[in-house]
Amino acid sequence: MADISPTRISSVLFACTYNAIRSPMAEGLLKHLMGRQIYVDSAGVREGEPDPFVTTVMAELGIDMSRHRCKTFDQLEDDSFDLVVSLSPEAQHRAVEMTRTTACDVEFWNTFDPTLVEGSREARLDAYRQVRDTLLKRMKKRFGIE
Repeated sequence: MADISPTRISSVLFACTYNAIRSPMAEGLLKHLMGRQIYVDSAGVREGEPDPFVTTVMAELGIDMSRHRCKTFDQLEDDSFDLVVSLSPEAQHRAVEMTRTTACDVEFWNTFDPTLVEGSREARLDAYRQVRDTLLKRMKKRFGIE
């Protein structure tokens, strides 16, 4: 995998299965960290529904996700990205397919699906926080953000 200098990346797409949890979290985090320095979007293989736990755990960092609307790869306004980061195996397959004929790098950040955690509301929120914090840590390292 080639290492890309953060200064060369002007657009990033985060992708997961439903564009409901992992990829919207990643989109919100990178927008929060980078502002308008990088164009950031997210998509899913299939269309899901916004997850209220995402709104809750992102609000804890001051990131408003209330306006997020789930969308699929086919609903993207632009499919020209410097980097596609897939967060689920299904999204990885779709990202490779989408970028087959473009000069775009694809990275696979296999990310836990917090909906698999059962239990109390707080236990489930903790799983979402863990995903959020893992994405944030990986993003800071990948994009050279302190």
